[in-house]
Amino acid sequence: MLAIFKKGLVDPPKELNSPAPLKPKHPDAILKHFSSANPTNAFSMAFGDKACLAYATPQRLYPNQQRLFGGVDDIYCIFAGTLNNLCTLNKQYGLSKFGNEAMFVIEAYRTLRDRGPYPAHEVLKGLDGSFGFVVYDTKAGTVFAAQASSLH
Repeated sequence: MLAIFKKGLVDPPKELNSPAPLKPKHPDAILKHFSSANPTNAFSMAFGDKACLAYATPQRLYPNQQRLFGGVDDIYCIFAGTLNNLCTLNKQYGLSKFGNEAMFVIEAYRTLRDRGPYPAHEVLKGLDGSFGFVVYDTKAGTVFAAQASSLH
């Protein structure tokens, strides 16, 4: 998965900062490199000059390593992996039993945003599985991302 955001939209954790190269790559160059490294299995979606979300399906698909992309009401999600308790979560959030992980994560994000004050870690601790996701809310200009420790 790859998520690129315009400077100032999202402040990355200090731990993710690396020494800056003398000539940093432009976001378009990063996306082009990502796509060229995965020419037959890459997907990307740009949101003007503010953000870009991309993923590549692995050449060898391992169990529980699906890649999903979903969007509802200007909220977009890239999801990798699986939620073992998706059926239970869909019932808990009043979603269709046919909903996938990306759509569930969008709804969980909307619940955090609209019906708080639930801390994000309270919602995340109810998720069982091997997963990672990035949610981008284009209207609010916010990002919500997480990765389970068991995702490879």
